[in-house]
This record gives sequence, C-alpha cells and structure tokens, in this order.
Amino acid sequence: MASGGVSVASLWTEVNRCGQNGDFTRALKAVTKILHENRDDVTALHCKTVCLVQTGSFKEALNVMNTHSKVLGSDVVFEKAYSEYRLNRVESALKTIEAAPEQTDKLKELYGQVLYRLERYDDCKSVYTDLIRNSQDEYEEERKTNLAAVVASMSQWEEAPLEDLGLPESTYELCYNAACALIGQGQLTESFNKLRQAEELCRVSLAEDSDVTEEDIESELAVIHSQMAYVMQLEGRTDEALQLYNQVIKLKPSDVGLLAVTANNIITINNDQNVFDSKKKVKLTNAEGVEYKLARKQLQAIDFNKALLAMYTNQADQCRKLASSLQSQNPGHPRPVLIQVAQLCREKQHSRAIELLQQFSDQHPESASGIKLTMAQLYLIQGHVTKACDVLRSIEEFKHKSGMISALVTMYAHEEDIDSAIEIFKQAIDHYQSEQPGSAAHLALVREAANFKLKYGRKKEAISDLEQLWKQNPKDIHTLAQLISAYSLVDTDKAKSLSKHLPSADTMALNVDVDELENSIGATYVRKKAAKVTGENPPKEQTQPGEIKKKKKKKKKGKRPKNCDLNATPDLERWLPMKERTYYRGKKKGKKKDQIGKGTQGATAGGAAELDASKTASSPPTSPRPGSASGSSTAATAVPPRQQKPAASGATRKKVPQKKKKGGKGGW
Repeated sequence: MASGGVSVASLWTEVNRCGQNGDFTRALKAVTKILHENRDDVTALHCKTVCLVQTGSFKEALNVMNTHSKVLGSDVVFEKAYSEYRLNRVESALKTIEAAPEQTDKLKELYGQVLYRLERYDDCKSVYTDLIRNSQDEYEEERKTNLAAVVASMSQWEEAPLEDLGLPESTYELCYNAACALIGQGQLTESFNKLRQAEELCRVSLAEDSDVTEEDIESELAVIHSQMAYVMQLEGRTDEALQLYNQVIKLKPSDVGLLAVTANNIITINNDQNVFDSKKKVKLTNAEGVEYKLARKQLQAIDFNKALLAMYTNQADQCRKLASSLQSQNPGHPRPVLIQVAQLCREKQHSRAIELLQQFSDQHPESASGIKLTMAQLYLIQGHVTKACDVLRSIEEFKHKSGMISALVTMYAHEEDIDSAIEIFKQAIDHYQSEQPGSAAHLALVREAANFKLKYGRKKEAISDLEQLWKQNPKDIHTLAQLISAYSLVDTDKAKSLSKHLPSADTMALNVDVDELENSIGATYVRKKAAKVTGENPPKEQTQPGEIKKKKKKKKKGKRPKNCDLNATPDLERWLPMKERTYYRGKKKGKKKDQIGKGTQGATAGGAAELDASKTASSPPTSPRPGSASGSSTAATAVPPRQQKPAASGATRKKVPQKKKKGGKGGW
C-alpha cells in the first residue's frame, strides 16, 4: 500500500492510462508516489525518465539517470542521449550513442541528427541512406526530407557536387531542400523555380487543414520567401530582395535562426549605407539560441558583418575587438586580418597595415595569395610601385596568369624599367613553352612581348619572338613586315633575303572601282553628273494617290556684307587670321594718347591750343547769339578742364565709384 491508502497497483494503472492519453504530468506524479515506496524500482525510474523527457525537463531527467545509473544501466541510453542533444550537449550525446551496446532504429535516427548538428555530413548521409533502405514505416518521408537537407548542406557548405539519390519532390520540404542544393551549385534560375514550386505545394497542403489561418500559412512560408530573397540578392536584384526580407522580418517568425539569417542579409545589402537600420537588425542576430540553429559558416559570416558594421559606424575599438576575436577563433582565415587592415587604412596607418599583412602571410602561406594582393594595393596607394611589383611576383599561384603579367608589365613600363618588363615576358614565355607549347595563350604572349619590345626600340630583342611567330604562320604578312623592319637595323642582308617572301605589289593591290567608291553614300566628295541636254522635258515625279508631295526648299542666297564693292577684287587672304597674312606688319608702337585729367592739378600734357575751347569748331561761342540761351545758362553747363574725361560712347561709359568718406558726418 502507498501513502494515503492507494495501492501500488492502482498507481501503475494510473500511469498506464495517463501514458496512453499523453498526460505525462499526471503520470509523473503517480510514478513519484511509486518511487516513494520503492526508490530502486527500475521500471518506475524508467517511466519517470520518460515522463520528464516528454514534459521537457531534460536536466531533471539527466539527474535521475546519472543518480541511478547502476540500476538503470543501458535501458535508458536513448533517453540520456536525447536529453543531452536537446540541451545542446551534442558531443556528449555522440559519445553516449557510440557507447551503446546495441544500435536500435530510434538510436540511429538520433545518431543522424547528432551528426548533422556536428556538420559531419558524409557520415550523416550514410546513416540516413541505411535507415531508408532497411526500414518501412510512417516516418519514411521524414527520413527522406532529412537526407535531402544533408545533400543541400553538402552542396552549400562543402561545395560538393550534387548526387542523384532518387529523392522525390512531393512535399514542399523536399522541394525546398532541392532548391537549396541547386543554390550551392550556382544554378540560381533553377533554384528560384524550385522555390516557387515549394511555395505552391506549401499553400495547397496547409489549405486542406481548416484550422490553419492565413497568418499561419505566411509564417510557414517565411523560410521559403527568405531563401527566394537570397537568390534575388545573388542575382543582383537587391531592391526586390530587400523588400522580401523586410516582409519576413515583419511577420516575426518564431525561428530565431531564420530571423538572424534574414537580418544579416539585410545588413549586407545596406553595406555602408543605412547604418542605423543595420544597427537595429544586428540585434536580431544576437538572440538566444541562434548559435545552435545555424551552421558554422553562417555564424562566421554574421560575426564578420558585425565587425564591418562597427567599422562603418566609426567604432574603431569595437571593430578591432571583434576582428581580434574572429582571428583567434579562425587563425587561418584571412578575413579577420583584412578587416583589421581596412580599419587601419581608415585611420591612415598604411605602414602598420602592411606589417600586419606581411606577418599573416608569413604565418599562413596557404592563404597568402589574397593577402599579398592587398599588400600590393597598399604599396600602390603609397606610390611604391616597385615594391608592389615585388610582392606580386612572389605570388606563385598567379605568377603566370595573363592578368598578372599585364599588370606587372604596365607598372614596370610606368616606372620606365623596361628590362624588368621584358624579364616578366621571358619568364612567362618559358613557362608556356614547357607547359603548353604552341597554344593560343603561348602565341598571344609571344606577340605581346614582340610588340612591347618594338614599341620601346628593342628591335634586336624582338627578332627571336617575331621569328617564332612567323614560323608558326608563314602566311602572316604583318609579322613578316615587322621582322624585316627589325632586321633592317641589325642585319640588312637578312632583311633583304626575308623581303623576297613578301607578296608582289599586284597581288596586294585592292580591286576597287574608284568611280563607284566616289559616288557611294559614304563618300565625302561626289563627282557631279553631266548636265542634261536642253530641250528635253525632264520627267515629272509621279506621286501615288493619297501621297502628299513634299515641297522643295529653295536655297537662300548668302547675305553680302555692308558697303560691299562688287567691282573690287576680294582679298584672297581674307579667311586667314590677321597675323598670318602677308601684308601684316604688326601693331604700331606709337606714343600713348594723352589722357586729360591725369597727373597733378593744373598740369597739361599737350599745348595750350589743345585746351583752348575758343579755337575748336565744336566749342560754344563766348557770347550768346541772338535767339540763343543766356550766357549764364551756358556757363553753368561748362565743365572745368580738370574734370574732363576722354570721349566715350554711352554704351562703354562707366561710372567711377566714389570712395566713402572716413569718419563721421561732415568729416573728411
């Protein structure tokens, strides 16, 4: 008998009934009473563990299993591993499963989930493939969905080629995973069509349930819409992608991983713009539990963007702190170092940035290619072109690429170091001569080298390249002509012997009808046709009925200049500038015209006769004439000689600005 007068048998009946009904809370109370009577009852302990797991009390379940581990033994391996998995102790769950004496089907299912969380995709794929092959129950569709998710993750995060496993696309989950796999392969158009198909399947499947509202459907479609926006972003349709991302954010889905990824992608679109919006969105990436929902590369990308956002918002200390943390977590990854270098460049510390890049390239030579390219760019910013060339030449991966050769030759030519540029060509030609002799890239490189040497007067050095090209194609007249020109300065006899291979002048002449060419539409000069014989009536242009005949515009005669003498011979040099005409003798350097009013008061530059108003023809009479105005009015309008100015027209006469008087009113 248990406490309270209830028998143990009736308690077990209660446990059984609650277990069948799914009421694990009441079942747990009954099991607790049973264990109060017999604390080492294995069946009761097992039932208590199951009830705790079903109610989500995973820590309590683990405490019970660890406390009674000797009694329970291996009976609760699955419950223990599952509790550890739900508590995000994935490594512990893996050890528990691998230590199990027997691998049951449900333990294999959990094993696949654990391997997926640990991103061991190859092992996970093997587990799910074996489960699908050897089991037939109502969970087959879920297993196929999980296998499709594994294939999509391998395509996206490991860049593995797609493998056709014969998975159907009957549900929207399977269709969605297939679209994600195509995104990893770069097939964006196909993946977008798959996402459209998944959206339609989702709407149809959820519409069959009458209890599902439109809001529930949109919430379920949020992950599909976010992935569609990501495809748009990859295709460069950032405006459409941003609009769709914001729609997902407004729905506030319960999946913190989905919110974090969507917010991160909005931040990448904003870049260094809309930083206030980005600072709001970055809070969504810091939600609790995000680190357990996303893959390692997704979390890494979010952390990188946080550091870049700190740099764009001028939070230098925060940026350096985040970049240092990222570098410690990913010691071989070049991006944290590049973020620190970008921050140093914003602070104009280019020398310190170059030192940091050099240190990283020495420690991690496997990732030094991109680092050295950045070093070369910083050297160019500082004007050290030769140092930039030395850094570029040290990159073995790009040493013989056409773009690298072109960049080095251009920079050496800019520095007028022609010998080093020719050395670059020589090393590249030797490499292609040994690896790909006679290939298109090899011959193109030889031709560029020859043209470069001819451009800078190195004809003697260009002879070997031109001979190699001519041997490859003896019918190339252009190369032969270049070769003869080069030999003409070095060996005239050789040039004469080679000139015999040139085609004759007759074969090189172009068969062109000169008259037809001159009368063509594109000719600048058209030969006039012979005048028609007078007396013959020219045929009138016939117009079709309904067609309006266009009036011909009459040419207007050019206007002749005023005072034009038609009998005089026109100047033949009238179209030339005055200084280029034969009769131009230059400007006469005469005395400056006397300017009245200059100099001291009362002084005169000319004779007294020039200032005598009575002797000029235009001066008014000294005495008034009969019928004229009185003498007082005439005298009043006379201007003293001191104030006279040279005569000027009304259009060119300017008012002299009066200087302001110093001091107060009435002062000087």
